[in-house]
Amino acid sequence: MTNLIGQGMSTAKQTTAFVVILVICFAAAGLGSVATTPNIPTWYATLAKPSWNPPNWIFGPVWTALYICMAVAAWLVWRQGGLRQARTPLTLFAVQLALNAAWSWIFFGFHMPGAAFFEILVLLTAIAATTIAFWPRSVAAGILMLPYLAWVGFASVLNFTIWRLNG
Repeated sequence: MTNLIGQGMSTAKQTTAFVVILVICFAAAGLGSVATTPNIPTWYATLAKPSWNPPNWIFGPVWTALYICMAVAAWLVWRQGGLRQARTPLTLFAVQLALNAAWSWIFFGFHMPGAAFFEILVLLTAIAATTIAFWPRSVAAGILMLPYLAWVGFASVLNFTIWRLNG
């Protein structure tokens, strides 16, 4: 049986592409954490939060898993024919990744939960569009985006609640 996924691509090329995508995802995470990390024990600690706010320690492991899933999803889409054939879904992926990093700066860096709420709605839309664009190219990629979509949906409600509690 012929493997149509990644057909004609060397293992080295596929591995390199995966590493590059993973680095891009974690670079976005790192950019966001520059704004987030120093503000958690200071500004964020002073905010009123709902009783259902997750403990701070949960965010690191959850986001790490989500970024790995996003990288695998983008790689699976890329494997279906490279950048040229996956231009639209991978462009959507890049847009949502940039919006993800921007949210951290708006919420944590600039201390603007209201503006961050409106930005996260745009992010949520971009994630949904990316998931929809990924699905026909790779069902597995679409499925891998669903936890991220769900988590950002939850984060949107949390962001809104924090904004209202502190507005």
